Amino acid sequence: MSEILDLVNENDEVVGQMERDLVYAKHLSNLRVINAFLVSDEGKIWVPKRAASKRVFPLGLDMSVGGHVETGEDYDVTFARETMEELNIDTQKLPWRLLGKLNPHEHHTSAFMQVYEIRSNETPNYNTGDFVGYEWLSPEEILEKKKAGVYMKDDLPRLVRIFYPPTA
Repeated sequence: MSEILDLVNENDEVVGQMERDLVYAKHLSNLRVINAFLVSDEGKIWVPKRAASKRVFPLGLDMSVGGHVETGEDYDVTFARETMEELNIDTQKLPWRLLGKLNPHEHHTSAFMQVYEIRSNETPNYNTGDFVGYEWLSPEEILEKKKAGVYMKDDLPRLVRIFYPPTA
């Protein structure tokens, strides 16, 4: 059985629960997720490459941290849990901030999400079950890779454009 996720209405209020596999099979976007960017003092973003075993976007570029808000959790609890699970980073030991809250109706994201930023110049001791490599990239480099056809999660360039708009 897959994990149980909360389903939400247009106001991000919980209205039910469903197994994760079924949420994806039905292509629903009324679920909650978190995403975070690990950003260096130079403004470079730590961009991991997903493991081949991932069900969605295998071997695609990803946000530094991402995960589903499970039933009974809130966004901040999920952010701390996923950051520890994926990057082995304790969010109480590094500076971080909430960048914003997005929803699929206004921002065309895959789900309701809170997006965070963690500041660090160190490459994390990441979970090799989740990721098979990484690059430190500027926001512009991420968008250039997307334009060149590099495979990545759909939300990655969208979030970069929202929170780290290119200076031109």
